Amino acid sequence: MKKTLLFLSLALSFSISAQLPLDTIYANDQKNVALFFPSPIRQGITGASHFVFTYNREKEQYFGLLQAKPGLESNIFAVTSDGSVYSYILKYSEKLSKLNYFVTANESIGNEAPLDKPVKQAKINIVTDENRIPYFQRACDYLLKSKSQAIATKRKQGIKLELEKMVYDGSEVYLVIEVKNKSGINFEIDYLNVYRTNGNNRRKASFQRLPQDVIYQHSFPNIILNGLSQQFVYVLPKFVLGDNEKLMLELKELNGSRKVILEDNL
Repeated sequence: MKKTLLFLSLALSFSISAQLPLDTIYANDQKNVALFFPSPIRQGITGASHFVFTYNREKEQYFGLLQAKPGLESNIFAVTSDGSVYSYILKYSEKLSKLNYFVTANESIGNEAPLDKPVKQAKINIVTDENRIPYFQRACDYLLKSKSQAIATKRKQGIKLELEKMVYDGSEVYLVIEVKNKSGINFEIDYLNVYRTNGNNRRKASFQRLPQDVIYQHSFPNIILNGLSQQFVYVLPKFVLGDNEKLMLELKELNGSRKVILEDNL
C-alpha cells in the first residue's frame, strides 16, 4: 500500500517539517564530536581504524566521543542498554558544522532481542510540556471530525482494527485509529501498542520490533461495547519508516485471549 501523508491546514495552521533521520556523522582529528543516545551505551564499534569512538566501558553513560583521521568513509554501529541498535555513516571533514548529535529513539534500526524475548514497553502519555496539551486536543478533535479513508485494516474474531489516518505535523505524527466490535460480546482493552518492525515474523531470529512512545492519547476507550465502534488518536514522536520496515498496531484484550495485530508498510 502506498504511503499516505495527510497534511492539516486551515484553522490549525500546521507547520509541516521534512526532517529525515540522521544518517551521516562528520568528524576530524582536531575536535571531539559528541553523540548523545536516549539510553546508556553498551557497545560501540566503528568500521575502520581511522575513526575512533570512545565511551565509558565500565559505567554506562549516555554519550560517546568520536574523532577521525583522513580516509575513506566508514560506519559506526552502537547498541544501547535497552537493546536498541543504531547505525550511521561516518565521514572525515576538515571543517565541522556540528559538534553534538542528539540521537532519538526513533532513529533506531531495530532491537537486538528477537520477538520471543521481552521487549521494552513504550511509554504512554509523556507530554513534557503541558502547555502543548491544548494544541494536541484541538488537532485531534480536528482530525476526528474530518473525513477519513482507511489506510490499513485487520479483522479477527469479530474485532476490526483500522488505521484511518497518518498525519505528520512538525516533530510529531498523528495516528487516527478505529476499533469496531461485532464479536457478540464486549471488548475491554488492555493496551494498544505501536511498533516499527523489521524482518520476517515467521523467522523469529530475524524479526525485530521497536516500540514507539505515545506522547498523547485522545478519546482512547477502555471498552468497546458489542455492536459499537470508537475512534481515537495517538500522538507519537515523528518517525520515518525505512525501506524494509513496517508499522505494527497490537490490540490486546484485558482479562481475555483476543488479540488483533495490524501490520503494514504504508
